Amino acid sequence: MNEDKPDMAALMKAVADSPRRDNSAYHKAMAEARQAFEGAEAALGGPVEMRIKTKLKRNGKYVVKWTFTRAE
Repeated sequence: MNEDKPDMAALMKAVADSPRRDNSAYHKAMAEARQAFEGAEAALGGPVEMRIKTKLKRNGKYVVKWTFTRAE
């Protein structure tokens, strides 16, 4: 059991020293999603429902299509 502690300490040190992941693209996409919802609610005059279609194109791009409709 004592042998596991140095290994765990080394693992935790390695994790702490590793570079952080860049999440700026994710945060930008989430901000754009919030703006899209706000715009749809303003345009449709209230709560909205959303449908999503996704597609992976041959060139490797991932396309997401959002369709907003007024909630009933």
